[in-house]
Amino acid sequence: MANSAQARKRARQAETSRQLNAGQRANFRTAVKKVVYAIEEGDKAKATEMYKAAIPVIDRVSGKGLISANKGARHKSRLNARIKAL
Repeated sequence: MANSAQARKRARQAETSRQLNAGQRANFRTAVKKVVYAIEEGDKAKATEMYKAAIPVIDRVSGKGLISANKGARHKSRLNARIKAL
């Protein structure tokens, strides 16, 4: 357990940060899943709409360092390729 005031504060900050990051990561996963489900339904218009909504979420998460920039780009590229293949 944290023994100094500084260590206790860092522990509090780390917990707050962990919870915020978990929420952002969940939003990212949900946005990607919405696009995937729309693709699986075969609805290109809905998939495109969900993709446009997912792009800012992916960029926000990768910009904050929760996922790497390459992973964000990879997700966007693969989702876009799957939509174009419909």
